[in-house]
Amino acid sequence: MDHERIMLIFEFLSKNTDTAKGVTIADIQGFLAEKTNLRNVSVLTIRRDIDRLTSMGYDISKTNGAHNTAYYHMKGKGFTFNEIRFLVDSVSINKFLSNEQKQRLIGKFEGMCSESEIRQLISRISLNGRAARSLDLLNNLEIIHRRISEKRRIHFEYGHFDTKRNMNYYKKSREMIPIKVVYFSERFYLRCVNEQTGEPRTYRIDRMKNITGGTVTRKKFTLPKYEGFVADMFPPDYFETVTLKVKKFLRDEMIEQLGELASIRDDFDDEEMCVVRFKAGINKQFFLWLLHYGDNVQLTAPKKEREMFADELRKILGNYADI
Repeated sequence: MDHERIMLIFEFLSKNTDTAKGVTIADIQGFLAEKTNLRNVSVLTIRRDIDRLTSMGYDISKTNGAHNTAYYHMKGKGFTFNEIRFLVDSVSINKFLSNEQKQRLIGKFEGMCSESEIRQLISRISLNGRAARSLDLLNNLEIIHRRISEKRRIHFEYGHFDTKRNMNYYKKSREMIPIKVVYFSERFYLRCVNEQTGEPRTYRIDRMKNITGGTVTRKKFTLPKYEGFVADMFPPDYFETVTLKVKKFLRDEMIEQLGELASIRDDFDDEEMCVVRFKAGINKQFFLWLLHYGDNVQLTAPKKEREMFADELRKILGNYADI
């Protein structure tokens, strides 16, 4: 009974107090009487239970109000309120979770907040209804992380959309060793190694279903580490140091995307431009990444990659030869 009473007091303090709002011993007694048959819990017992919670590491403070009435506040609840709000906002904008999944997760976060904090939390929530159909991403992630920790081979069906927007799944033998989960460009990917060939493979987790584990493998596989910037999740053909001339209004975006990989300076010949130099993974996706900046970015070096990009542009123009 002592354990149950302490947990009830913890629940009451968590939901009804914060740094600004406190509760009295009488409030706790009233809660215990309403919640259970504990109608005669003494002041001394409740004070002792609060001391036990404090000794367990919970940050509970006492302030004195009018008529020297003691008010108790629980401040440290694992996460700060701003941290909880950030997590709630992250869940709210996740396009892979259904509204029901979002509400369930947010409800758990609300359990860490006081009533006044919940009111602030709700005012910031804007649920995103763009969830993928028939998708349980959380379940897929849970299964995959378990298989990785167990060092088990993995089998699954993989899907692609048809022209009617139906996801068609294909089942085939896959002797894959799951290595790690990567979040890239608002999607979750599973990086694997093909046990037969040793080659890396990448799959979108939201397109996987019927994920099962195979036998445990004792083999050790590692994924190649990227030497520079890559435009997408799939391995580039090779890496090369490239030089771009970039309109200055894109300088912030380049710094945010390339980080420490790039060196950036003003263009001495054109005050509207800057020069960006970095090592990049070269493949078609890299050229598409350049293309979406239009004429605001120019690939100036090396000559070979410049010619390859020009070939890609000519192929695109070939689609409009009639104009």
